[in-house]
Amino acid sequence: MDDPTDAETALDRRFVAGDEQALAELYRRWSPVVFTLALRSLGDRGDAEDVTQRTFVSAWNSRAGYDASKARLSTWLITIARRRIADTFEARAKVQQLQAEMERLTPPDALVTESIDLSETLLLSSEMQQLTPDARAVMRLAFYDDLTHEEISRRMGMPLGTVKSHIRRSLARMRDRLEVDRVTSR
Repeated sequence: MDDPTDAETALDRRFVAGDEQALAELYRRWSPVVFTLALRSLGDRGDAEDVTQRTFVSAWNSRAGYDASKARLSTWLITIARRRIADTFEARAKVQQLQAEMERLTPPDALVTESIDLSETLLLSSEMQQLTPDARAVMRLAFYDDLTHEEISRRMGMPLGTVKSHIRRSLARMRDRLEVDRVTSR
């Protein structure tokens, strides 16, 4: 009878060597566990599916860094999954922070209740073009690249307070200009 430890070790080696069949086997074996962990942590099926996919993509891309002497491959996969779950919580917090900032800067009667259409997207893009180059760069990093204030500060070599000021002033200017446009278009 074959030793399960030998089979596990062979699978680990094949995976690290880049054998796609080994990846498929690991996915069949461990994706239900990763998915369940993510679903229980996040409470959202779509997010859990995304975490599962990102876990195995991360494992595949960083397979050369796996060290069997430090942990079993299953433990390593679960560790990656926990990091992807934490990333998802962090992304949710960023979205909530931006929404709260937008709500704080927008008067309650100015909130848009209908869905955003292409013309509004183009108008927003046009308004961003009217910002100063530094403010425009900060806003693009915040909205399109989904970076935190700290990440923008590091990337642009700008003090954190300056980044926050750019975002606050830019949102206020854009809101004011968009409100004027809405009033004049009625």
